[in-house]
Amino acid sequence: MSLLEETINILKEENKTPDDILWCGSKTFGYFTWNDFERIADTQYDSGYGGQEVATDLLIVGKNFWLERHEYDGSEWWEYKEQPTKPDNKINLLALTRGQARKLDFDDYPNTLKSVNGL
Repeated sequence: MSLLEETINILKEENKTPDDILWCGSKTFGYFTWNDFERIADTQYDSGYGGQEVATDLLIVGKNFWLERHEYDGSEWWEYKEQPTKPDNKINLLALTRGQARKLDFDDYPNTLKSVNGL
């Protein structure tokens, strides 16, 4: 499967299309258009274990979502991310770490905002 096919497939899985893409590129290096990406992404690469082949900082960005590259032991893939919805309830923040929770005598397991804040 090509990088382009892989990208289109994950977009389809999330009910998105190339029309939903705003830009492609890197947070720090620069951006390019979907058309630029499409022009050279129809290339085969080995996504299996070994060395990572696709640029690690490559992003595909849409409105309120993005695709970013992930890798484990050389195996690589796209991971879909969405901007989270803001919760309705505001919490009284007391701790962000397990150490802070322990000082407040809160149960810190599992290590979540809820548990470390004694909620």
